[in-house]
Amino acid sequence: MQEENIHYHALEILTPPSLAKPLARWLIGLFIAIIILLFLPWTQNVEGYGKVTAFNPINRPQEVQTIIAGKIAQWSVTEGQFVREGDTLLVLTEIKDKFLDPATLERTKEQLDAKKQSLSALEEKVLAQQSQLSALRSARLVSLQKAENKIRQSRLKLMNDSMENVAVRVEAQIAEEQFQRQKKLYDQGLKSLTELEQRRIKMQETSAKLQMSDNKIMISRQELQNSMMELNSIEAEYGDKIAKTLSELSSTASYQATTRSEVSKMQNEVSGLEIRNGFYTIRAPQDGYVQSIYKAGVGEMLKENETILILSNTVNTDIAAEIFVRPVDLPLLQYNSHVRLQFDGWPSLVFSGWPGTSVGTFGGRVKVINNTAENGKFRILVVPDSADVPWPVLPIGSGVKGWGLLNDVPVWYEVWRELNGFPPDFPSYYSPKSDADKKKK
Repeated sequence: MQEENIHYHALEILTPPSLAKPLARWLIGLFIAIIILLFLPWTQNVEGYGKVTAFNPINRPQEVQTIIAGKIAQWSVTEGQFVREGDTLLVLTEIKDKFLDPATLERTKEQLDAKKQSLSALEEKVLAQQSQLSALRSARLVSLQKAENKIRQSRLKLMNDSMENVAVRVEAQIAEEQFQRQKKLYDQGLKSLTELEQRRIKMQETSAKLQMSDNKIMISRQELQNSMMELNSIEAEYGDKIAKTLSELSSTASYQATTRSEVSKMQNEVSGLEIRNGFYTIRAPQDGYVQSIYKAGVGEMLKENETILILSNTVNTDIAAEIFVRPVDLPLLQYNSHVRLQFDGWPSLVFSGWPGTSVGTFGGRVKVINNTAENGKFRILVVPDSADVPWPVLPIGSGVKGWGLLNDVPVWYEVWRELNGFPPDFPSYYSPKSDADKKKK
């Protein structure tokens, strides 16, 4: 009982710390705030980095190159200078041995004129040979017709001579028979010697006439044979002339084709020289500001297709953001997807999961998605969102960071996803077909 009445004075002088209760309240409040925060909505997004560019390629910075090799003779611009389309940027002089002669174009034109005259002469020669060939064929036809007519005449003459020979032969046979009968009568004393001699003379006359007729037939046959030989001779003679003319015509036509090819080649050379003369003066392809001149001074050599300077466009209102995203994030973006952008040099306060609370960011829409990777990432082009705040005036090439906005999820789900390394969810507008649907089709 005595022990129960013991009073400990040290316990009375001990007091709890003054900050314990506020700290406990703050910790409890912080815990409750974290719990509430975990259930707040969080907008999933995919990040990408890139630069500001022009959507229309004609408005992007352009490299001005020289088409031909040459030596700088004169500069007409300086860096930062504004030039109009067609203004002279610089003048080159020739360095190739083939084009050093200033009269190369005139001499090539003279050679071309000479070749054209040669081609005209060859064309006239071809026409003359064609006329000669036509004349030879006409003459051959006429000569053959004459020879054939002569052959027909010789055959008719031979037929007439043969018929006449038959008549003369019959007459000679009758004269001989009459002479034999007259001789028998003379031997019998019935006819006088005078009558016998008359019959003999008659027989000799018909015999001579028969001999003449035989000779005439032989001559007619020889004339017919000569006419046939003449026909063959005309055929061979004109065939040789026609073949020779055809050979000359083919040779001339071949030379004409070669000359025509040379004329075309020289015309190309003349055109090339005329065009090349226009390349000595390099002009501005469009309006813009001169920047990044890569060759300085006079007398420096330029190679073919070498970049001389960069020509940037004037204030560009056709701007776009060129952003590169990872391959794993590409399927989450589609045409017209919403993107928030943060531009370098532009003051901003960004909360990627709460785009509505971010300050200094601008809205955009995906306009182009490349299907091929560049350096392991895919390129997309984002243009200003017409329903959002207009973009500021930015120089081409400025850095930009973009967030492609996806679904809204609780903060705790996003923390859980990040801790497990899972990719973001497919956005609501993305609805891949199930395997069952594919099998049905």
